[in-house]
Amino acid sequence: MYPAELVKPMREDLTNFGFEELHTAEAVDAALAKEGTTLVVVNSVCGCAAANARPGARMSLDNEKKPANIVTVFAGVDKEAVNQARQHMVPFPPSSPCIALFKDGELVHMLERHHIEGRPAEVIAENLKDAYNANC
Repeated sequence: MYPAELVKPMREDLTNFGFEELHTAEAVDAALAKEGTTLVVVNSVCGCAAANARPGARMSLDNEKKPANIVTVFAGVDKEAVNQARQHMVPFPPSSPCIALFKDGELVHMLERHHIEGRPAEVIAENLKDAYNANC
């Protein structure tokens, strides 16, 4: 587990933008039980989270259609919440960072680490905007 002071700025990169942090399995289930669309960002300390995933997720919300709910769990920190979120992301294998869009509790779009790593944040944002336009 990573020390709280180490991950604080990485958490705030999303929470300062309006993402709700989920720390428990129950919180994940409650977030995904909501009607409408929910974006889940599995945050991470890695460079591709900092350079690609978090900026891409933030930029994607500059769109006419967007998820009703935006939440995040932190890999290596919120173990229970991350494990529960990943249960909802089956059949995709665990990866971090990753970004998932749910509609009425069902997974409708997934960006795994290999879709994020090495791709500019703008490309990730456009991918997510396409998913919002189709599902939100």
